[in-house]
Amino acid sequence: MKTLTDQLSTYAAYHRDRRNIALHLVGIPLIFASIEVLLSRPAFAVAGLSLTPAIPISSLIGLFYLALDLGLGAVMALVLAGGAWLGKVIAVLPTGTWLGIGIAMFVIGWIIQLVGHVHEGRKPAFLDDLTGLLIGPLFVVAEIGFLLGLRRPLETAVEAKAGAKKERSR
Repeated sequence: MKTLTDQLSTYAAYHRDRRNIALHLVGIPLIFASIEVLLSRPAFAVAGLSLTPAIPISSLIGLFYLALDLGLGAVMALVLAGGAWLGKVIAVLPTGTWLGIGIAMFVIGWIIQLVGHVHEGRKPAFLDDLTGLLIGPLFVVAEIGFLLGLRRPLETAVEAKAGAKKERSR
């Protein structure tokens, strides 16, 4: 498995325009949450607990993030838990409402992503490597950490491999 630095650097190479990064800070969480919302139905009773497809899928994704990095993985586990909670809240709404919210979040998130890539002048990373679909949310959490002054050595290592961020793409 690639290291955290390798994963983030590969993804970051497709995201050097600051406008694209800013749009990803909105678009990716919308997409990520929409998937948990849409996976929050149906619910099955397992050992007296309500289990939805979102729970085992989110758990496996959380383990992937923890294997890459304990600190960022722990943050991602909290994000996944929040998404599962949001999914549970929305899943109890009438079917049309639940589905409408989930699909709207998904579509709006992707529109925001595509606008970002117009600014970037480069296609999304997942078109070359499907792992980008999992690394995108981790990239958002890492970028927020970088903005807060956290994980400077990781930020430096990512920028050394991916290149510095740009105000505008050429």
